[in-house]
Amino acid sequence: MTQPDIIQTILKDSNYHLALFSAGEIEALRKEVFIKTTRGKETPYIQCIVREKDIQLKPEEIVRQLYTARLINEYGYPKKRLAFEYSVNFGREKKSADIVIFDKDRSDTAYIVVELKKPKLKDGKNQLRSYCNATGAPIGVWTNGEQISHYHRKDPNYFEDITDIPKANQTLKDILSERFTLKDLISKDKIANERKSLKDIILEMEDEVLANAGVDVFEEVFKLIFTKLYDEFQSKKDKANIEFYLDQNLDDDERGDYEKLKATLEGLNDKKFRVMEFRNTGQTDTELKNKIQTLFDDAKSQWTGVFPEGSEFELSDSHLSVCVSSLQDVKLFNSNLLVVDEAFEYLVNKSAKGEKGQYFTPRHVIDMCVQMLNPKRGEYMIDTASGSCGFPVHTIFKLTGHLFTNAEIPDEDKQHVLKVFGIDFDEKTVRVARTLNLIAGDGETNVLHMNTLDFDRWDDKTKNDPKWINTYGKGFQRLKKLRTEKDQDKQFDFDILMANPPFAGDIKESRILHQYELGFKANGKAQTKVGRDILFIERNLDFIKPGGRMAIVLPQGRFNNTSDKHIREFIAQHGRILAVVGLHGNTFKPHTGTKTSVLFVQKWHDELCPKVDDYPIFFAVSEKGGKDNSGDYIYVKNDNGQYKLDKNGHLIVDHDLHNHDGELPDGIAEAFIEWAKSEKLSFWDGK
Repeated sequence: MTQPDIIQTILKDSNYHLALFSAGEIEALRKEVFIKTTRGKETPYIQCIVREKDIQLKPEEIVRQLYTARLINEYGYPKKRLAFEYSVNFGREKKSADIVIFDKDRSDTAYIVVELKKPKLKDGKNQLRSYCNATGAPIGVWTNGEQISHYHRKDPNYFEDITDIPKANQTLKDILSERFTLKDLISKDKIANERKSLKDIILEMEDEVLANAGVDVFEEVFKLIFTKLYDEFQSKKDKANIEFYLDQNLDDDERGDYEKLKATLEGLNDKKFRVMEFRNTGQTDTELKNKIQTLFDDAKSQWTGVFPEGSEFELSDSHLSVCVSSLQDVKLFNSNLLVVDEAFEYLVNKSAKGEKGQYFTPRHVIDMCVQMLNPKRGEYMIDTASGSCGFPVHTIFKLTGHLFTNAEIPDEDKQHVLKVFGIDFDEKTVRVARTLNLIAGDGETNVLHMNTLDFDRWDDKTKNDPKWINTYGKGFQRLKKLRTEKDQDKQFDFDILMANPPFAGDIKESRILHQYELGFKANGKAQTKVGRDILFIERNLDFIKPGGRMAIVLPQGRFNNTSDKHIREFIAQHGRILAVVGLHGNTFKPHTGTKTSVLFVQKWHDELCPKVDDYPIFFAVSEKGGKDNSGDYIYVKNDNGQYKLDKNGHLIVDHDLHNHDGELPDGIAEAFIEWAKSEKLSFWDGK
């Protein structure tokens, strides 16, 4: 066992990690390791920082020594206030808390309990709760070296998240009431610091209060996220100052080093910055609820048509307090929205969206499609099964050249944003999508709540439903201008279409089936049922004009089932099949393991895509899907085992679909672009 790799060797195959610790902290520990020969076997040891005796170095002990060194060096706690394996009484049974920090005025009373034994958060939090209740400690910490959580034991029933634990010269009140700006939110962002996802945080909120609160979990969490997005949006001037400061002091590579970014931000004076309002600052639960409700009301005024005017939080004062504390240190804005999407996918799926076979498309799949189809300024784009609007939002990113920045959108960019549309039949996801698009579109959006397939009944809403017209009317007026024929909703003149239509269940309603060629058999007889995704193929081709191009996610069977030959012939009759990209089997897990592929088609056109009988097609198969078998994202790590960030501060999903602005090796998108240019496809050779 060599000294350089000794710590990683010990951690191998354990549930403990070192992502929370800096290279300097890890190196300092490594230098203290020595080898003892016991029973003829070389074993790594260390002199314990607190117990001052030789201790065998096991995975849990590595994390304990590293975190304790931080408690001493960064938080300023003297060794005499620290104890390891502190005995906790549970009636006749005794258990041991991993680390205890004693109260400075009462040396025999636990002040902070740190739990390391349970490598999973839920197990660790339950054990931590029992230790805090048994000892009376008001503060608890759980960590496995990769994630970390800090809690205030508000009472035996509720553990509230806190941003950090107090330093030795601080009190809990100091932590709760400290001035907190957007600069602090970036530096203390839970997702980057604690290695949690927003979905993890929501699951924890469910476990803590939401499951037994007697409320619609989707609605209440949506209100919270909506309000928090607005609070961050209000700090857009500060965001501009922060970006300018970082641009002056860091290059792009350094922006991807989160520790370096945090260290650089320490030099920025934020005394004139706006104080974040979406925070629990130690006020009473009722005072906090009033503050958050006022913020929610302001958000509804800014971003209309998502919540009814009179809507309020249904959570009790104490439950809302716990939820605000859980979310207050999560940075949602200036994101590619993977953070928000993963959470809403979970929430909407709980509301039975998955039963319709409609799943949110992972952002790296969306980016691949956008890069391959190359939307240009002036072109019109639509997603006919838009979900949370990943395809439209990323098309907006491509057209405007920037992500969500909180900045005002220039009029020139806004006109391009308003050429991007989304339609979905699920009311919950339309409201999520409208929120994201209202932000991207600076207060306007073309996301519409309609059934794409049942266009014959659109008039029921667009002409006869005042509430619908009030919410979606402006967007629909813009859509009407793209009809191929006046007063008919079947065919449109879009340049680009990207969609991941629902592929579970059949359409059996004859009135709908009779509107589609694919609703009939080859002999002219009407079908009794047709797969929903099959009708979407025909419907999507109706949406794009000659020369227009589309990408559509389909179950693999459509490409190779003998019974689906007529569908493939139908597609080939209407356009050139440009590419088929086989997605990895984990792409849509944990919701479905259905094997899928993305089909790329360009509609025949005399000049842009002249009809020919024989032509090459680009085929590719993804071998690195970006998710593990459980459906959790796999992120790129640096040499220290820490998650690497891109220049926008996003975690980098490890996949082979595109190169993530140079952060990954060239992938399928780059290979297609090279091929498309050699084939002189109209949207890649500049015509």
